[in-house]
Amino acid sequence: MLKLFKELKPFSLSVFAILLLVFGQAMAELYLPTLMSDIVDVGIVNGDIPYIWTTGAIMLLVTLGGVICAIFAGLLASKTSNGFSKIVRSKLFKRIESYSLDEFDKIGTASLITRTTNDVNQVRQALFMILRMMLYSPMMAIGGVIMAVSKDTVLSLILIVVIPVIAIFVASVAKKGFPLFQKVQTQMDNINLVLRESLNGVRVIRAFNKKKQDLEGFDKASTELMDVSIKVNRLMAVTMPVIMLLFNLTTIAVVWFGGLRIDGGYMEIGGLMAFIQYIMRIMFSLVMMTMMLIMIPRASVSATRINEVLELEPSIKDSDTLISVDKDSRGKIEFDNVSFLYHGAAEPAISNISFVAEPGTVTAIIGGTGSGKSTVINLIPRFYDVQSGSIKLGGVDIRSLSQKDLRSRIGYVSQKSILFSGTVSENIRFAAPDANEEEVVHAAQTAQAAAFIEKMEDGYNTEIAQGGTNVSGGQKQRLAIARALAAKRDIYLFDDSFSALDFKTDAALRKALREHTKNSAMIFVSQRVSTVMKADQILVMDEGKIVGKGTHEELMQECPIYREIADSQFSGEVPA
Repeated sequence: MLKLFKELKPFSLSVFAILLLVFGQAMAELYLPTLMSDIVDVGIVNGDIPYIWTTGAIMLLVTLGGVICAIFAGLLASKTSNGFSKIVRSKLFKRIESYSLDEFDKIGTASLITRTTNDVNQVRQALFMILRMMLYSPMMAIGGVIMAVSKDTVLSLILIVVIPVIAIFVASVAKKGFPLFQKVQTQMDNINLVLRESLNGVRVIRAFNKKKQDLEGFDKASTELMDVSIKVNRLMAVTMPVIMLLFNLTTIAVVWFGGLRIDGGYMEIGGLMAFIQYIMRIMFSLVMMTMMLIMIPRASVSATRINEVLELEPSIKDSDTLISVDKDSRGKIEFDNVSFLYHGAAEPAISNISFVAEPGTVTAIIGGTGSGKSTVINLIPRFYDVQSGSIKLGGVDIRSLSQKDLRSRIGYVSQKSILFSGTVSENIRFAAPDANEEEVVHAAQTAQAAAFIEKMEDGYNTEIAQGGTNVSGGQKQRLAIARALAAKRDIYLFDDSFSALDFKTDAALRKALREHTKNSAMIFVSQRVSTVMKADQILVMDEGKIVGKGTHEELMQECPIYREIADSQFSGEVPA
């Protein structure tokens, strides 16, 4: 947790100001019992009315000063803790943005969301309480002990018994609470995971009438969180009554033995009243420190989880010696004996893949489910890094290029089309914010999206809902393709991006793409032979390996797997 607090450096002046204000507040509150004691022992006992009024006025001024210090300390603590959490959230998001997909697979999206929201909030609350109470409480406790001893040394011996008892109790509570707080955060991750899956898969759940099972799964996760939270609350519920019992027993002991001291002539009534006030302040400070020591373990768990994200280095980084690509060959992609294994997988997703995609050519990849087609596409923008072999762009290993430079040359459309909140035009301009209206329209026309866009109420200014829920699957795919085309890249990657299109639209789109990408290399994945058959080269994949390479006609003659796929789709009659 202390490691995370290094982010407080920009707020060092505010922290110093809070320290001074808290000190002023503590001194004001410690001085008040002494003034009250003087009013009783001097003013009331001697009947000195002017002294009472004068001392009372001083008490009011001291109280006002303490209140002002408390208000400004609280304001600065709030600004500091919220500013701190903003910095941490920004650093977390920046770090997460730098992760490869491998890191996302390791930690999990649900856990990353929890760490960026709930965990940061836990640390923020703890920091606020530390700035306000963890500075204030020790000052009050130490100052209270000093003032109590100054009033009556013998009566102060009660503290020698009380303070160790409270310290032992607090230590035992913290020891039991720490593992429980860890479980709470873990269960929070779990419930976020279940909720996210349920909301993302709501159509499938409803289609198969699995609402009951879905509710049962959520109830199970929610019950597990509830059970752990109840254990934490039980611990908290026991803590406060025990502290208050010790507090009341201490007060009774002070009154009892204080009465004996007054009876023996060792103490004045005003002194006892002041002593009780100091004991109350000491006990209150100890209660606050107890609450802090209970809160800090939970915040410490959250801080550890945050640090795990901040300290986890991305597996994909820019090389120390970056190389630029020659402009004349910048669209040439070459796979040289490439193999890749997903994290935690038993077998490689692809093995010994070699092929070349030249600028101005179309390379199609076809094969069965799980054959490694999408893996090939995902390796080109370095979403993952190869385990062996190399991928070259214009003759240069892509690991020698900066990620920004590499991806600025690629137009990518994922298997699952993603749209963002905003207008149709803003979505198409996503990768090319400077594209003019004519270029946006041209990209939409090429992607066969212009017709349906123009039928929308506001045309290109129509708002797209979050996740593109107000457009169909085929429309979403065409908008995603238009977004890639508007960027005017050297390489275009389409990961089964035509699957939601009818055959007529598919054919028109491929014809338009040929014209649009005539100076670029285009690589696409498809399950349809009719989609891939006019490609310059077709790669047939099976169990992570290329088992056939060539044109449609060549593969029909030489590749049994391709011929089997074609026969299954065209019932033995494959069009030329």
